[in-house]
Amino acid sequence: MPGMPEQRPAGPLASDGAFPLGATVTLEGLEADPHPLLARLRQHEPVSWLPALNGWLVTRRDLALQVLRDSAAFTVDDPRFSTARVVGPSMLSLDGAEHDRHRRPFTRGFGHAEVRSRLAGHVEAEAVRLVTALRPLGAADLRPGLAGPLAVGVVAEALGLREADPATVLQWYGAIVAAVSALAGAPGSPGQPGPPGSPGQPGPHGAPGPEVSGPGAEAFRSGPPSLLADAAAGTDGSGLSTGEIVSNAAVVMFGGIETTEGMIGNAILHLLSHPAQLAQVTADPGLVPDAVEESLRLEPAAAVVDRYAARDLRIGAAAIRRGDLVTVSLAGAGRDPAVFADPDVFDIRRPNARQHLAFAHGPHFCLGAHLARLEAQAAVRAVLRLPGLRLDPDQPSAPRGLVFRKPPALHVRWDAT
Repeated sequence: MPGMPEQRPAGPLASDGAFPLGATVTLEGLEADPHPLLARLRQHEPVSWLPALNGWLVTRRDLALQVLRDSAAFTVDDPRFSTARVVGPSMLSLDGAEHDRHRRPFTRGFGHAEVRSRLAGHVEAEAVRLVTALRPLGAADLRPGLAGPLAVGVVAEALGLREADPATVLQWYGAIVAAVSALAGAPGSPGQPGPPGSPGQPGPHGAPGPEVSGPGAEAFRSGPPSLLADAAAGTDGSGLSTGEIVSNAAVVMFGGIETTEGMIGNAILHLLSHPAQLAQVTADPGLVPDAVEESLRLEPAAAVVDRYAARDLRIGAAAIRRGDLVTVSLAGAGRDPAVFADPDVFDIRRPNARQHLAFAHGPHFCLGAHLARLEAQAAVRAVLRLPGLRLDPDQPSAPRGLVFRKPPALHVRWDAT
């Protein structure tokens, strides 16, 4: 296939011993509590070859920015990109003019002003509704009780799928997750065992998966005027086909649910784990946006993003070869001590917390960043209205995940009234 990298061993020669720390990294270590390991890598091997990933890991913020900004040298357009193999080519898996063509119809609907005017009221009302329903219970797991339903409902509203049954939307989402995970998670396969953007086994580039065809595709095409209907009309000149609209809608759905749910869970967990910070936010709800940004810095819901080297090049001390997987650790960049003082401390008054890279950077900066922030802030404000809100000491929570990091469950208690 034209443009594919030549078949040769990836990365440095196994015998050169240039990256001894990277050689000791395990997938379990990255999934459970990666931050001490990321700190050592950032200090001694900021671009390191990890056999466990069959790729490079970038942990220093300045080098992460270098990779994320340069889509000509570090591309997503590679046949190993697993999300493209499930949903077809989309803004997530294309670069250059094609990336712009796929992204343009959706950019307008997710701009800051558009999100505020169209969705702020709905997001706030939905967060309050979900918390109000929980209030008499006195205890709940906030992932299925608040974070998940809010993310599903809002992404459906944003896409114009408000008439769809939330359970159906979740089925579409679950099918995408399962298909991408199956591609990327086979034992011994290169790269991360999780979506999106993780390399899987070689396969046809851009083949749309059945998971987003049939009834799902019809729902994306039909219904009242919406962002999807505007994209289908092609008024911006992008000329997206129905299949391309479906693929991009699936990507928006995936990101809008998975990472937003994680953002909400992580932010609430951070606040409830730091009583002094919680007291400040409770006394002054105007600090909620700062708390969300600091949580994003400390534990981004998407911990890594993948790129592929488009040519032989050097970054830091690493000689990277064309076709190599280059994984950027957004989690590592967020705790870079060269940028963030006391980087492991949760500080809602940190003056430069917004310099995190939780939404990536460059051409692939998260399309839904404004909406995700709005949802996380609304969820935190709503849940803090529960009197005596606290973590359930009998069911402790901690973030986990190699690609996406969030608590598997978030059990809390409060004083029911």
